[in-house]
Amino acid sequence: MSFIIKEKKSVVTNSYGSNLPYITKSICPECKRILDAKVYAKKDVVYLLRTCPNHGEFDELYWESVDDFNKAKKYASNARGLLNSNVSITNNTGSNCPFDCGLCTNHHSHTALANIAITNRCDLSCWYCFFYAKAGDPIYEPSLEQIRLMLKNLKSESPVPCNAIQLTGGEPTLRDDLFEIIRIVKEEGFDHIQLNTTGMTIAFNSGYAMKLKEAGVSTLYVSFDGTTPQTNPKNHYEMPKTIAECRKANLGIVLVPTLIKGVNDNDIGNIIDFALQNIDVVRGVDFQPVSFVGRMPKSQREKQRITIPKTTQLIQEQTNNLIRKKDFFTIPCISPVTNFIEALTNKAQYSLDNHFACGMATYVFLNEKNEVLPLPEFVDVDGLFKFLREMSNSIEEGKNKRIETAKLLLKLKSFINQEKKPKDLNLTKLLFDALVKHDYSALGEFHTKSLFIGMMHFMDSYNYDQQRVERCDIHYATPDGRIIPFCAFNVVPELYRDKVQKQYSISWEEFRQTYVGESKDPLQKYVRNIKELENSLEYKKAYSKKKYFFEK
Repeated sequence: MSFIIKEKKSVVTNSYGSNLPYITKSICPECKRILDAKVYAKKDVVYLLRTCPNHGEFDELYWESVDDFNKAKKYASNARGLLNSNVSITNNTGSNCPFDCGLCTNHHSHTALANIAITNRCDLSCWYCFFYAKAGDPIYEPSLEQIRLMLKNLKSESPVPCNAIQLTGGEPTLRDDLFEIIRIVKEEGFDHIQLNTTGMTIAFNSGYAMKLKEAGVSTLYVSFDGTTPQTNPKNHYEMPKTIAECRKANLGIVLVPTLIKGVNDNDIGNIIDFALQNIDVVRGVDFQPVSFVGRMPKSQREKQRITIPKTTQLIQEQTNNLIRKKDFFTIPCISPVTNFIEALTNKAQYSLDNHFACGMATYVFLNEKNEVLPLPEFVDVDGLFKFLREMSNSIEEGKNKRIETAKLLLKLKSFINQEKKPKDLNLTKLLFDALVKHDYSALGEFHTKSLFIGMMHFMDSYNYDQQRVERCDIHYATPDGRIIPFCAFNVVPELYRDKVQKQYSISWEEFRQTYVGESKDPLQKYVRNIKELENSLEYKKAYSKKKYFFEK
């Protein structure tokens, strides 16, 4: 049975609200009814307000800085949407969002990164996790055939097929057929494979990281909530071994801290420092402010909620102003690059057109003096983007492409401070190769010389903004053929995450009886030997640095 999505007649290009206040749609956290909502400013903070006739008013923190919100909104970009979809909305207003996802005709972004959950088993039981099987729960593990169909469905998106997959869970490495799954992903034509893991299997199985690299995994997306046992009870002790194994395999890691106010927000600078200490193998840090996907009293949310502006402020404070708030740019800032390449090639390109409030990022480098150097310190980012917009307009108006690209080569150097930039970084050539020659191996070289620092704040039912979910480009593929935006999938789990999991699961007992694999007990939880891990050479090396990058 095929789930290939069907052709749609026209491209969706909608503008959306950015000036405060703006009107959107949200949901009631209690009954999930769709409500009119307003994103507005109050005492220099941004809130989202709506009122349910049955459950009253919900006035939720949205962004902790109006100024940062206003700076971010200038990068808001319109997305082309999809030429095809697999859910139709007859009035094309999105009035049923988020209850008819799949993707619908009102969605404005293609899939930039697709999540495929291959298991809900995990050998840990983290209290803030929203996707693992507790004792007695049904086991969700889609078959190889179902996974292949999900991949085909993603590849059929038009005009830009999905090219990046994240295998996630649960803990994906608990599947004994993981390498067969990776092989299938490669067979279906995906260039980028990201594996979401706690790193435990890699830490304690020498050579496993190398096997992942050889199978085709591009990057490990590894949970890492802090540099101490208190801020990171999940894998503080094991991470040094995971890093050591990945270093042997030359397999890149992105550290993924879930940020919780009052729990680990005081460790943000140390996390970045830890990444820089291991920059040869750690490619980035992707902070995720906690999403409250379950029922939680307002007092608890206020105590633990942290948003993007607060995160960038803490980064500035905890890195001794070496990495500053102004170094961060919102995700759709990159649209001038995409538009330029499209104008040059007349071919649709990967486009990151999320809502500007979804996430922010920057890159930092270590120069020849081993000093931390953010990209905006030596690149006029706004000037470059403005010039690329002008170039795109010139090409679209019919000016000669060869002349315009020659102008680009001559102009690129003017946006780069040659004295400040790292001496071994030929950024002019890297940019020209990527923009004009479309040699994206240049971007790979860029990533190996830098550390990506980003943050993505996934929504929950309290801060749900329909305008954000309509522009989401991180999606889940499901065995029933739908492609569902990340926030809808988890904000309305009774329709998506939990419903899909239940529909395609088998019982705990049936799984025990039918499981065939190397594990003695496929549902066994991990038991830590702290003393042994603390005494390991990897642990002592990782946490006994004499010099730190952000010392005052």
